[in-house]
Amino acid sequence: MPTDFETDRPTDLPDEDTNGRRILEFLAANPETGYRAGELTEELEIPRGSVGTTLSRLESRGLVRHEGQYWAIDPAAYDARTASAIGLKTVAEQFDGDYYDGNPDWDADLPDLDDRAAADED
Repeated sequence: MPTDFETDRPTDLPDEDTNGRRILEFLAANPETGYRAGELTEELEIPRGSVGTTLSRLESRGLVRHEGQYWAIDPAAYDARTASAIGLKTVAEQFDGDYYDGNPDWDADLPDLDDRAAADED
């Protein structure tokens, strides 16, 4: 199916704990660098046959691109939505168990800012 490269923003990310997700996260962390399939195999310890097939699938989704033997994340895929989807789990893990996570009513005594704004207008 044809797509408009100016407006299309792929959102069909591979499932977590898959080779596709591992490759995509690695390439997203290094957006300026292209890697050969063999380098991804060594870096991520994924079987070489799986890397090639997975890269082809990611390319068909518009998430990665390649020139010759080098693969990189597709700049159109490296936007805020994709980055946030990839990083959401990481952010959640970073704050898991902190004060706010352990105290679900932490905001109960905060003043209502809408009420304050209305009072300031009077």
